[in-house]
Amino acid sequence: QVQLVESGGGLVQPGESLRLSCAATGTPFTFNVMAWYRQAPGKERELVAGVTTGAERKYADSVKGRFTISRDKRKNEVYLQMNDLKPEDTAVYYCSAPTTRQTYWGQGTQVTVSA
Repeated sequence: QVQLVESGGGLVQPGESLRLSCAATGTPFTFNVMAWYRQAPGKERELVAGVTTGAERKYADSVKGRFTISRDKRKNEVYLQMNDLKPEDTAVYYCSAPTTRQTYWGQGTQVTVSA
């Protein structure tokens, strides 16, 4: 059974940094795409960043220049380095791995940015 397990969330002050990690278990295959989404209270889930096995990256405009997505294909893990965090980055962050058959989701990790 495929599982995506996130870690690294927490409470930080504006301007600080966090690093989220996501490990994919239960599969010997490497996902072509892995991504991070987030959902703030009362808002729809949105794409934050995605990365392919070819290291092509895509970012939401709101995080460009502050967040960096990376992956370790050998470990089937994906990371999100978040710098200069802002209160509007507060949300539950979800790891995602879309395939042709289905999209896998992690359970989510809370990131709260508050003074």
